[in-house]
Amino acid sequence: MLMRIIIQRVTESQVTVNGEVIGKIGKGLNLLVGIAVNDTLNEINWMVRKCLELRLFAEEDNEEKWTKSVQDIQGELLVISQFTLYGDCRKGRRPSFSNSAAPDEAEKLYNLFVDELKKSGLKVETGIFGAMMDVSINNDGPVTLLLQKEAIN
Repeated sequence: MLMRIIIQRVTESQVTVNGEVIGKIGKGLNLLVGIAVNDTLNEINWMVRKCLELRLFAEEDNEEKWTKSVQDIQGELLVISQFTLYGDCRKGRRPSFSNSAAPDEAEKLYNLFVDELKKSGLKVETGIFGAMMDVSINNDGPVTLLLQKEAIN
């Protein structure tokens, strides 16, 4: 298993911790990021490139044809850590999170992911790693995709 990201095209999104808005964006992408036990810098770099370059936005005159990336439209990014993306619900009644990276390692890779996104020059907002967060997402479309890079054998 490798890093997973839920990508949501949004008209706006925000994250609140303890009643305080700590991250807010307009048009762009909401990224829910799950770090797996065996993720490395290679996965981070691949995911950053994909998130920035995926053509998820339409031409102004043709809503059906997605030809623009978040970079092309100078969109914004809200990045939220989401270890529960690795919740395995196949057995029992309680999810197992054994495929999620340990918190210290996950936080390090999550921060690296955010830092690499910021190099794009786009506005990048975040939640607080490990905190209980309320995330408001105004999904545009709705467009929601799962991005996952599989290991090469």
